[in-house]
Amino acid sequence: MTAFKGVWTQEFWRSVAAEFTAMLIFVLLSLGSTINWPAAGAEHPPAPNLVLISLCFGLSIATLVQCFGHVSGAHLNPAVTAAMVVTRNLSVAKAVFYLLAQCLGSVVGAAVLYGVTPESVRGGMGVTMVNTNISAGHALVVEAFITFQLVFTVFASCDPKRSDLSGSPALAIGLSVCIGHLFAIPYTGASMKPSPFLRPCRGHLVYWVSPVLGGILAASLYDYLFCPNSALKKRLATVPFTSTKYQEIQARRSVDLLGKQPLFTILDVERADRKEREQEIEVSGEVLSSV
Repeated sequence: MTAFKGVWTQEFWRSVAAEFTAMLIFVLLSLGSTINWPAAGAEHPPAPNLVLISLCFGLSIATLVQCFGHVSGAHLNPAVTAAMVVTRNLSVAKAVFYLLAQCLGSVVGAAVLYGVTPESVRGGMGVTMVNTNISAGHALVVEAFITFQLVFTVFASCDPKRSDLSGSPALAIGLSVCIGHLFAIPYTGASMKPSPFLRPCRGHLVYWVSPVLGGILAASLYDYLFCPNSALKKRLATVPFTSTKYQEIQARRSVDLLGKQPLFTILDVERADRKEREQEIEVSGEVLSSV
């Protein structure tokens, strides 16, 4: 099948295995940083350390992107995978396997963490939930914005069209994750991904919708507005309109315009003025300056 072209290759399954392994390690390390270990002799564990958690999430992502980026692209996030599909950097068929590998890797990573952590300190294991002081709508906006800045950083730091990149894309992506957590943990726990599958959460609508919308919006704005892909624009420009409805409308429009003067548009004005100036220059022999 054409839709699965390129799926049944050794390189692709190596990429799927890389996504699974990277996601397993990421969930194990990052969620492990949220567990509060009480000090010796203390009755109650300390409050969660916001800086510790944010740095662990960010540095884990940076390290894994550096390790697996050349193998699978190191998406490590369904929002990034969805953004790649929207910008035609990844086929839908391949994206399905990527998502399955990410989900399975996260489940295995969480299971390993659950197994090696004593029950007395296990707690919620990084459950993300909306702060009771804000509404679900506010939480949706927060999650959308932090995922937007993450996906935008991914596209901007890994753009092959740029010649000014001299730093580490992996570090830039990791720092964007760290920034998102420093800001959003008090609001929503900073999921930054569709977390019902990849991370325990409460308030599924917020964590399902927001990251996907934020990621797709970031990818679309970067790839189609801020830094458009010229090859993609040329390819889209050559796509013919073969719809029967479109052809019927065009045929009817042609019949209606028979015998009538063509519409006079600004493009026609510019073209007429340009021809008139060219004729005057030919007659006078003047030379136009390019300055």
